[in-house]
Amino acid sequence: MRRHWHYIFLLLLLLCNAVDVSAQERNNLIATKKKLVLIIDISSAKSALDSIFKRAGVSETKIPDLIKGDFSALISDGWMMVKRDNNVIEFDQSLKRIRANPQENTFVITTQIIPNTEKHGYADNILYGVNKFSAASVVELPSGLTRFILPGFLTAKRVFLSGSFNDWSTLKGVMTKTPDGWVIDIKLKPGAYEYKFIAGGRWMTDPNNQINIDDGGGNTNSVYYKYNYTFKLRGFSLAHKIAVAGNFNNWIPDELLFEKKGDGWECPLYVHEGTYVYRFVVDGDWMTDPGNPEKYTDDKGNINSVLKIGETVYFKLNGYPNAQNVYVTGSFNGWKADGIKLKKTIDGWVVPVILQSGNYGYKFIVDGNWITDPANPFHTVVDKQYNSFLAVNPTHTFKLDGYANAHAVYLPGTFNDWNTNEYLMGHTGNGWSISLYLKPGKYLYKFLVDGNWMLDPANKLWEQNQYDTGNSVLWIE
Repeated sequence: MRRHWHYIFLLLLLLCNAVDVSAQERNNLIATKKKLVLIIDISSAKSALDSIFKRAGVSETKIPDLIKGDFSALISDGWMMVKRDNNVIEFDQSLKRIRANPQENTFVITTQIIPNTEKHGYADNILYGVNKFSAASVVELPSGLTRFILPGFLTAKRVFLSGSFNDWSTLKGVMTKTPDGWVIDIKLKPGAYEYKFIAGGRWMTDPNNQINIDDGGGNTNSVYYKYNYTFKLRGFSLAHKIAVAGNFNNWIPDELLFEKKGDGWECPLYVHEGTYVYRFVVDGDWMTDPGNPEKYTDDKGNINSVLKIGETVYFKLNGYPNAQNVYVTGSFNGWKADGIKLKKTIDGWVVPVILQSGNYGYKFIVDGNWITDPANPFHTVVDKQYNSFLAVNPTHTFKLDGYANAHAVYLPGTFNDWNTNEYLMGHTGNGWSISLYLKPGKYLYKFLVDGNWMLDPANKLWEQNQYDTGNSVLWIE
């Protein structure tokens, strides 16, 4: 009798496993020509449901509420329940509503994702860009992922996607085969990216991408822009053509055209980090952006709107309750004494400033008195003047452990022409450190501890120099 119960237990266990596998297979996100279809099995494990909701871009879904039949989270995100078969429920959402590019063929969205390397796609030689495709081969998904599509090549054993986002790897970026071609999803930050497909061992540009660029070595790469800004203009329903022009595109008046959207017009695009001036051109008439209060008058008396793309940095100064005026100034605004005014708070002063990636020196000006930031241990020295130092989106942190009794540790290198008193490292924790924003490339450097030169003891990479004392080597990818 015990043996019978043993077999019954094994049978029940196998059935439970079969139900679980079946439930996983019934959680799908499918892209069709006109809509996204979301199929969920609410009897699935929480991890499986969390995964499919993340891919579908559903925000803050509460699994217990779904099990109870409360689908308000899905409905608020624009999903409509189409049908239900016990625990399996099907929702859909129009691609037109979410402004995604439609797919010509139906296929299940791949779960293979190239993780982002946390690099911004800011190419210094590209200030702006708008995509041009003869057919949608790169599309933005509601989940935030970017899908690359290569139609055809069904006889190929494997197809890869290689580009600046994965360091042009020939091993990463394996695409998934579909009935009509190959697809892969990538997590990208806004920026300009070069890429190619590798099909059957042959490198090729995207046949549907009309934007290509010379790589400097006699080859051509496709370029994709992941947008980071949208110009908007409300009203003007009777206008025929609206464009935006600025110093980022040499003021070309009919290049960046708007499309009519709802009760106004929109022009999405990629814009490199920086500060720009621009105006709208409505049926040939130039005007500032009525939705942007920040203006700038140029030398010719033209009033332009101002666009700032970058990271928001909060400059804070604690104390000084009796001060009348507090400003922040630095290399980011030409050291203007009255450029950026801070607002008074309960415990001090604060102002948000949008800065592009880079290294900056700055000071506060309190009722005319220039002071360094008392909360910032990092400094830069220019013309024998000590300034507080800030790196926006730093790419490397230099560290030197120990030397607690040292008076000053500087960081000279090829990135600052071996300036021996520019980057003063901060004494933090058990050593010294400073973070810098450095562009991709090779750099040589040393530490200067109380006037004594030394290699970085934590860096095994070094090369000999003309003085036979060596330099530490740093590669930024």
